[in-house]
Amino acid sequence: MTIDATMVGRSYTAAETYQVGREKIREFAEAIGDPNPAYRGDDAVAPPTFAFVLSAPALDLLLADPDLGLRLDRIVHGAQKFSYVRPIKAGDEVAATATITTVRKAGDVEVIMYETVLTSADGEQLATSTATVSHNRADA
Repeated sequence: MTIDATMVGRSYTAAETYQVGREKIREFAEAIGDPNPAYRGDDAVAPPTFAFVLSAPALDLLLADPDLGLRLDRIVHGAQKFSYVRPIKAGDEVAATATITTVRKAGDVEVIMYETVLTSADGEQLATSTATVSHNRADA
């Protein structure tokens, strides 16, 4: 099955919200080697790339969509950027929804651009991630 323009606009909402904890922020900051004190303590804010942790459950749903027919061993994650309305901080409860924004074909490779919107429990938009995945359908 080939991915086509009918997939544009399809959305995937993570089943559960993510409760951002100060320890998770600290652990993430340590894992990426960032000693910034803003990422520690009771009023910790998350490093910018922490948004990927929050958006991953929605991306997992997109990648597992049987209508797309993707094979994980044939996917390359491409460019990704994050835009923030405000920093994500300890205590936030975050929901994630990924939406396919563009699909195109380049030979045997299908390129899927998607946007993941992160919102607080009360509906406040926190951040948006835009990213690209490429999927190769060529026979192995």
